[in-house]
Amino acid sequence: MTTSSLLEEAISISKQFDISKDQLVAISDEFIRLTDLGLKSDGMPMTMIPSYVTGVPNGTEKGTFLAVDLGGTNFRVCSIHLNGDGTFDLLQTKSVIPRSLMVGTAKELFSFLAKKVEEFIKTHLEEKFNEELGHSANEHIYKLGFTFSFPVNQTAINRGRLIRWTKGFDVADAVGKDVCLLLQHELDLLNLPVHVAALVNDTVGTLMSRSYSSPGESVTLLGVILGTGTNGAYTESLAAVDKLDKPTAALADKSIMVINTEWGSFDNDMKVLPRTSWDDAVDLETPNPGYQMFEKRVSGMFLGEILRRILLELHEKGHLFSRSSTPLTTAWSLDTSILSRVEADITPDLVAVKSIVETDLGLPTTLPERQAVKLIVEGIGKRSALLAGAVIGGILVHLKACQSNPVVDIGVDGSVFEFYPGYEDLMRVALRDVIGEDEKKIRIGIAKDGSGVGAALCALVA
Repeated sequence: MTTSSLLEEAISISKQFDISKDQLVAISDEFIRLTDLGLKSDGMPMTMIPSYVTGVPNGTEKGTFLAVDLGGTNFRVCSIHLNGDGTFDLLQTKSVIPRSLMVGTAKELFSFLAKKVEEFIKTHLEEKFNEELGHSANEHIYKLGFTFSFPVNQTAINRGRLIRWTKGFDVADAVGKDVCLLLQHELDLLNLPVHVAALVNDTVGTLMSRSYSSPGESVTLLGVILGTGTNGAYTESLAAVDKLDKPTAALADKSIMVINTEWGSFDNDMKVLPRTSWDDAVDLETPNPGYQMFEKRVSGMFLGEILRRILLELHEKGHLFSRSSTPLTTAWSLDTSILSRVEADITPDLVAVKSIVETDLGLPTTLPERQAVKLIVEGIGKRSALLAGAVIGGILVHLKACQSNPVVDIGVDGSVFEFYPGYEDLMRVALRDVIGEDEKKIRIGIAKDGSGVGAALCALVA
């Protein structure tokens, strides 16, 4: 294939990932419509889950708490000390979840999690742990915030039944069970002085963490995850949450509630989301085809696989990479970090792209091939950022946030946002298309360790 033909094909592929201003506005409008439906009733396409978190921190909170985070392939256990001045001290350990436990039984998974909590306490809080062993097992000493980054039907701040698994998990007998009780049961079997005080979606935790550490007087309105998965949580007027038709006594004097949108499942019906043949192929290879359709176009778990399928298709047509054998035939073998590294390469000869293709993939490469790869990567990455910006804009329009706040503060956690070059700038393109000049009022900041610190803050609230 000639150089010009290859680059023309790469440009054509990249353009399939373009999104116009009209499309972004349509996506935002549909997001607002589904948001309103989800606040009114259960069982809607956007689940809009009440978190039962009815306040956000202001940076003066103090105390020491435990937090655990089950958000993907790793499990973290943390000890967080809030200093009361917007800062915190954190101690943590991280363990890989064995693949067998991701598709095993609830007993196996939650027993594993409880044992990791036991290891952490004995290793890092041993003196306190030994001191408390002499007390009654019913005297729970440590309040624990449980970040559980999967859809749950939450009925109290520390009660929630699993709706469905995402991110490659498929522990069938846990669906419909209260995940806090599953964890508490296993902690109690180990006689650990721990009380599961709060169930926290990682996005809710991101909002809480950013609000604790955010500079100035502005209140953080929105927490966003843009990493392996994607989701958003925001502060909603309690009066707008119509599906809470019989608020409990605990909510009687409250005015807001943090809502977990579960926007990864936005537009599963594919009314407004963009679609390519590669998106469809990736979707069919997931454990949940037809679901999480927004997430499958935005999050880090899927961007690398979209790229792999495109490159493999070009290779099999004889248009890209002359070597006959290629690791591109292995599903899910391209990590999204490769896209970030390709995007960052601005050298004339694309030296970093050369290293990635030749070292990581073992494929000799020409400059036109590297240029083609970069064009395709740019299309995939830009679409992800524009889609993220469109739904963020939708929430801000729904809240009329820019009309009532001089500064609109948003906290974001996740490797895609933090490490993908130019991601925020592209998000802001979509925000301008959706909300206009008020985009300038928006302040976006990294919420460091949202899942750990945010869970601790929710445990404090509890």
